[in-house]
Amino acid sequence: MAFTFTLSNSSGVPYYRQIVNQVIFGAANGILKPGERLPTVRQLAVDLQVNLNTIAKAYSELEIRGIVHTQQGTGTFVSEINNEFRPEEKKKEIERLCNRFLDEIASMGISSKEVIPTLNKIIQQRTKVSKGDK
Repeated sequence: MAFTFTLSNSSGVPYYRQIVNQVIFGAANGILKPGERLPTVRQLAVDLQVNLNTIAKAYSELEIRGIVHTQQGTGTFVSEINNEFRPEEKKKEIERLCNRFLDEIASMGISSKEVIPTLNKIIQQRTKVSKGDK
C-alpha cells in the first residue's frame, strides 16, 4: 500500500508544512521505509493540485533536515531517520505541541479537563496496537 498525502485547507497549516509533517510522521512511524522513493515534485503537485513550488519547498526542507535525500535523475528517497532528540529539544517540542493543542481545543470551547479522558483512552489504544494486542 502506497503512502497517501492529504492536505487540509481548513487547518491553518501551510500546505508545504503539512507535507513535511506527513513525511516526518511516516518515516518516524515506519510507514515510509528508508530507501522508499517519494513521488516526484511534479507528480505530487498534480496529485494534490498545488503549485510545484509548494512541493519543492517541502522536499527542500526535508532534505535540509536529513529526512530525505535526492539522487539526481532517480528521485527523492526516505533517509535513515535518527529519532534521537537532545533532551532539551524534545522537552521544548513537546511543550510547543501541547500548547498548540490546548489553544486549538480552547478555541472550540473545549476545556483541557474534558479532553484528558479521551487522550488517556487513545494512548491506551495505541499502546495496545503497538504491542500487537487487539
